[in-house]
Amino acid sequence: MDKYGLIGYPLGHSFSISYFNQKFHDEDIDAVYENFEIPTIDALPEVLSQNPELKGLNVTIPYKEKVLPFLDSISPEARSIGAVNVIRITHQGKDTILKGYNSDVIGFTKSIEPMIDKKWHNKALILGTGGASKAIDYGLRNLGLETVFVSRYEKTGTIQYKDITPEVIREYNVIVNCTPLGMYPHTEECPQLPYEAMDSHTILYDLIYNPDETLFMKQGEKYGAQTKNGLEMLLLQAFASWEFWHEK
Repeated sequence: MDKYGLIGYPLGHSFSISYFNQKFHDEDIDAVYENFEIPTIDALPEVLSQNPELKGLNVTIPYKEKVLPFLDSISPEARSIGAVNVIRITHQGKDTILKGYNSDVIGFTKSIEPMIDKKWHNKALILGTGGASKAIDYGLRNLGLETVFVSRYEKTGTIQYKDITPEVIREYNVIVNCTPLGMYPHTEECPQLPYEAMDSHTILYDLIYNPDETLFMKQGEKYGAQTKNGLEMLLLQAFASWEFWHEK
């Protein structure tokens, strides 16, 4: 039986494990998907040695960037982003070969593209600076948008929340939340933004999918903003993972 899995820490509730095991059941695929909650990325070789039937892994926080040195090759897209969330595992004799990909950018781009109207949407704010935000930046720039990262701290190449005025919101009217603010169980939290400056041309995209409508989204909707959560992106990522594992 083939095995696939997810590495990260902590994992808690995983969309991937339920999605893939249901897929294997429905499509009569002789495989299983497991969570590997590892406290350090240095435990990856042990996961591989103890599970020789592994054909592929998904990678989640905090290892999307830390996993890079463990890989034998990286797709050009993932290398450009600087983060990997899919690993294809093959064997050549006694050697285990790991190739890294990024499905975040595929899932996100396909999900947000129908919302983008080039007449109104030319600039975007990316809230957060982690591994996922790099894929979001790559995807938005591929769609022709100018991007700016927003951080809580002073960092090169970013602005801070205190810098986001109503004028900035009207100019950078595509806003993507790549932070955990608002994720269950902390549903009463949201990024501190001048939501009152938003209108029907504002797009608020939240990578969070639990709850399905975050406070970030609700605050924008009060002023007419278009909103979307990260569930469709997650589904599209899962499709892409399967194709990467099978080199389609």
